[in-house]
Amino acid sequence: QVQLVESGGGLVQAGGSLRLSCEATARLFRINNMGWYRQAPGKQRELVAESTSGGETTNYADSVKGRFTISRDNAKNMVYLQMNGLKPEDTAVYYCHADGMHTWPPRRNDYWGQGTQVTVSS
Repeated sequence: QVQLVESGGGLVQAGGSLRLSCEATARLFRINNMGWYRQAPGKQRELVAESTSGGETTNYADSVKGRFTISRDNAKNMVYLQMNGLKPEDTAVYYCHADGMHTWPPRRNDYWGQGTQVTVSS
């Protein structure tokens, strides 16, 4: 019913850039919020950036403000994360996330992508 497919991860040098993409396939489900999370080995998953209220509002973790930009194309059901000025501490598996409402029965649910590895070397 709902599937998130991510792409764009890879290995880059510190100071480099990378663009992550996530395509959502959702039937009988209205997506409200979309976001990017990341999880480094031995650490908990943390919010990186989110697009809320159908795309009206964006929020960023303090650690990525000024470097990362989240964008959203509702017509294509896609969300992107442009990452500039990458640092070694950005190394993690990045996950796409979507939150919304199923049409019937009406209920809230959220979904995760499979994750894409981002590695930044110094």
